[in-house]
Amino acid sequence: MTEAAGFDLLIRDISWLITVDPDRRVIRDAAIGVRDGVIVAIGKSADLADHPAARVVDAAGAVATPGLVDCHLHSSFQLSRGLADESNAQSFLFDRMYPYEAALEGEDVRVSASFAAMELLKHGVTCFIDPGNYHPEESVEGVMATGIRMVVSRSSFDLTKSVLGLLPDRMIEDTQTALARAEEVLVRHGASGNPRLRASASFRGLNNASDELILGLKRLADQHKTLLQTHACFSYSTHDASVSRCGMAEIERLESLGVLDSRMLLVHSGWLEPQEIAIIARRKPSLVCAPSSSLHNGYGNFAVGKLPELLALGVNVGIGSDHASSGIVDMTQEMRLACCCYKEVRMNPRVMPPETAVEMATINGARAALWDDRIGSIEIGKDADIVLFDTLRPEWQPLINPVSNLVYSATGDSVRDVFVAGEQVVRDGRLTRVDEAEIYREIPRAVARFSGRLDMSRIVTLRWPVS
Repeated sequence: MTEAAGFDLLIRDISWLITVDPDRRVIRDAAIGVRDGVIVAIGKSADLADHPAARVVDAAGAVATPGLVDCHLHSSFQLSRGLADESNAQSFLFDRMYPYEAALEGEDVRVSASFAAMELLKHGVTCFIDPGNYHPEESVEGVMATGIRMVVSRSSFDLTKSVLGLLPDRMIEDTQTALARAEEVLVRHGASGNPRLRASASFRGLNNASDELILGLKRLADQHKTLLQTHACFSYSTHDASVSRCGMAEIERLESLGVLDSRMLLVHSGWLEPQEIAIIARRKPSLVCAPSSSLHNGYGNFAVGKLPELLALGVNVGIGSDHASSGIVDMTQEMRLACCCYKEVRMNPRVMPPETAVEMATINGARAALWDDRIGSIEIGKDADIVLFDTLRPEWQPLINPVSNLVYSATGDSVRDVFVAGEQVVRDGRLTRVDEAEIYREIPRAVARFSGRLDMSRIVTLRWPVS
């Protein structure tokens, strides 16, 4: 605890405070003092009781955690639930999601991004990394209105054809156009002055990206001191396509280009060859485990993945919910899947304890976003991104080990209050900045618009008769 004359915000009587600080302290009957959006005091409620506060929040019966960080969410895919079920990697991308994405206009993306931010916040996520789409300005508009933090990107492809299929014409740009538009986003949003918005460079996948594009985006990322992110090694199909086209696997290709370092974010990273494990352990990019995505589409990332071993080798690994088309956008459920699926496939209950999952969803995620100096843990001097879980619910009782309950039994539906930089953006489960009812009204209108541009009979797979 540090001395403080007074607080803008005092959160007191926290039943359990999971700090994820360097000592990984868990504090009973805790309180947090906040001034100007920054944590200035942490301690027992009794120790902070005499400090004046402009606002006091009673957190009796709550478990407090740092704001969760979703390291990979396609906010423009939030309207795609039910459009990509029972499809393999090739069909998922080229028959379902790429046509869906190509059908979206800016207004549709704004609605989808607003909806994504709403679902994230209501489930305790205070920051997420978006791999990008073709309407980044509308994404920013929809997301920033809610109060959440975001790393925005512009999607980049420059190769129309891969072994897996042919991209829609609307999604293809020549290399220089893709680089120029990526740079526009980095210039505009990388230094926007908005403390809740950052930007990154992104190419969506190796098999539709030329060496020239990857190297150009790496130069931009270095120039702007930000991330370079991509999907990598998420299925056997993408692995095999890389070997077929380039004569080497995906991580080997990135290494040959000299772009792998600690400022790179690799999403999925399941299908790794032995030498690629060594490369990652040496270069230390951040990796993202996307549990529900792999399970929904049968990618096999748990069956063949080596994330527990890479964590043990000091590689930073976060968690991402990926997209609504795989069902859940709920980091608490993703934490459970990350732990339990590795336990199952390894037949080892000691693999991936719940503490590891909480680290992945908080401080590791912040590190992956290059934001760990400000967020990811509850520490004096960091921004007050805080989540209060309501434990007066069946899944939280009995409350003997809050870390265990959080990972193994809770869902995001138990989130009560969420603070971003000390601002309460969720109160009693409802967003404070935006009208949730209006977002729900906009969703069917957006679905009707993009559905009119698609052959929905090729995408929707209703197997039972509808009358």
